[in-house]
Amino acid sequence: MGGPDVMNTFGTTFRLTSFGESHGKAVGGIIDGMIAGIPVDEAFIQNELDRRRPGRNSCVTSRTEADTVHILSGVFDGFTLGTPIGFFVENTNQHSADYDKTFRPSHADYTYYNKYGGNWDYRGGGRASARETLSRVVAGAFAKLALRELLPGLRISAYLSAVGPVSIPYSYDCYDLTHVDESPIFCPDKAFEAEFMKEIESARQRKDTLGSVVTCVCSCPPRNLGEPIFDKAHAVLASAMMSVPGAKGFEYGMGFCGSKMNGSEVLDEFGCDNDGHISIMSNHSGGIQGGITNGSDIYFNVAFKPIATIPGRQCRMVDVSSSHPEEKLKSARGRHDVCIGIRAVPVIEAMAAMVLLDLYKQFNSNLTIRRK
Repeated sequence: MGGPDVMNTFGTTFRLTSFGESHGKAVGGIIDGMIAGIPVDEAFIQNELDRRRPGRNSCVTSRTEADTVHILSGVFDGFTLGTPIGFFVENTNQHSADYDKTFRPSHADYTYYNKYGGNWDYRGGGRASARETLSRVVAGAFAKLALRELLPGLRISAYLSAVGPVSIPYSYDCYDLTHVDESPIFCPDKAFEAEFMKEIESARQRKDTLGSVVTCVCSCPPRNLGEPIFDKAHAVLASAMMSVPGAKGFEYGMGFCGSKMNGSEVLDEFGCDNDGHISIMSNHSGGIQGGITNGSDIYFNVAFKPIATIPGRQCRMVDVSSSHPEEKLKSARGRHDVCIGIRAVPVIEAMAAMVLLDLYKQFNSNLTIRRK
């Protein structure tokens, strides 16, 4: 999914090239390969951005941004043209004075500094900031609009399934995921929502952060997506999810739990009725077998690390503002999430939508929606 000439580009037939830094003028992107004739619901696109917006409640970072998307090209008279879609979101509430030329623990400062010969934007993490995911959410919204027309039965739903030591032990099919957005933290279970929020507030009070897990379900996906060897559907999904800032683990279907079980416990047996219709009796495979989708629900988990910036807690850093690096004991500054899994939910959905549209376009070339 990309190479040296497309270092900031994701996708093959549906591609997003993103740009911008956390404290720069704007974050945005160019979408190439968008299908022509897709009705553009700008309110829907903005709502997707609002779902990941900082400052939306007390559980996320206090950075307050309107995050209004401006579409520059590729849309006319309410429909996509099939030409590149350019867009941007302005940065309006940066606190750049909170940052200096310091290598913070577990951040990308040190690696960016070395890779780019000391040319790096240290304000808010620069390009490595999770604010870059704005472009993914916009592109994912366009992908969702296309999938809505092409595959009306498909639904992509993500939710917060674990915070710190507390995890939802129930399968996704125990919930009606259409109501996830009614929760301020995208949790489908009211009891666990309260537990998660309690954990988050406790971590905030003791000036610490928490790891988390986001579960994503792609219901009623098409069959035959993905290639059998190097571009397996789950490999492409893994690549997409692991590109999200803070992601540390990916598993689909039975995942790591399957490694502790017997083969007899996780067989997805086949059935056949009198009319010759074949069905799969269970879905431990997570909707993908041999790298190819089989029509069953695709479900996976993405694990996120505890954010490394812990306000008020001193730690060892290295200051490189002068020609002689100097070790210092100091406190990190800036506005950050206690638990990044909350705002990662719409980002995970967006990446899943882009992957599925990209794979679908590879399997079905020359797609165009005729205007009625």
